[in-house]
Amino acid sequence: MSPKYHLLLKALWIAHPVLQSVVAAAMIRRKLYKTFPCFFTYVVAQILIFATLYPIYKPELYEIFFDVYWITTAVSVLLGFKVIHEVFVDIFRPYHTLRDLGSVLFKWAGLVMLLVAGVTAASNPATQAGPLVQAILTLQRSVRVIQFGLVLFLLFFSKYLGISWRQRSFGVALGFGGFAFMELGLIALRSGMYLSEPLMNAVNMSAYNTAIMTWAMYMWMKSPSRECTSTLLKSQRWEQSLTDLTVPALADSLIPMFEGMVDRAFSRTSKYSVVSVDRQATEALADSHTTAPPSLEVASVLPLGCSREA
Repeated sequence: MSPKYHLLLKALWIAHPVLQSVVAAAMIRRKLYKTFPCFFTYVVAQILIFATLYPIYKPELYEIFFDVYWITTAVSVLLGFKVIHEVFVDIFRPYHTLRDLGSVLFKWAGLVMLLVAGVTAASNPATQAGPLVQAILTLQRSVRVIQFGLVLFLLFFSKYLGISWRQRSFGVALGFGGFAFMELGLIALRSGMYLSEPLMNAVNMSAYNTAIMTWAMYMWMKSPSRECTSTLLKSQRWEQSLTDLTVPALADSLIPMFEGMVDRAFSRTSKYSVVSVDRQATEALADSHTTAPPSLEVASVLPLGCSREA
């Protein structure tokens, strides 16, 4: 490794915590750590990881650096997956049913990724890195695929969800997705021997710095409110349809129907009773006109089924 290349990698690496400090400062200033707590934790964790790894980045401490590096990489992967879920929840905040369904799918996706990582680590032949490193690499690439898929999802469905490209959720997803696309592409080129490892490392670290600058820009600028257009009617129909499927009619919902039937029955009975009473009153009034003088009062009308005494 040439001294210039070594100096370039170190400069790119030192730029990580510097830019991430800008992102953290912007989130603290605008109180965005309350809106995106997982993303704020991820950014602060990256700064702490650098503070832990950089002092032991020495040839005589290589074994310690190797173990700490992969342990912190596993932590970063798990936090990155949690940030994806946080962005997804923020996007679907107005649609409670879609958000709950997505949360369940994310939990199952995380479980499947852990199982795949474990199977991959157990099935691969023994290497110098060890099965734990193989599992972390598999888990990391799975998370990168999901991050890139989230960006594609936002690009295709942003207009249906009222998401603007200037919103912070879109910026967080864009930073992760762009870096994931670059990293997966570099891994593919490296596997095909089309790219050297030193060049791959330099491009990969540059891509991550670009992602951090994207986050810093989105955290500092003002975010517009969610769009309210006619296209949101489709997402609202999806929400209502999913709600109808996931929330079946309860047994208690029959009570209002029975109450309505009883009310209608009582109203019908009352109507018939009033008609019968009016008819009897009319007959009594006719009898009084024929048998009694005009000065006498009309006898009271008794309830149905009762006889009038003489």
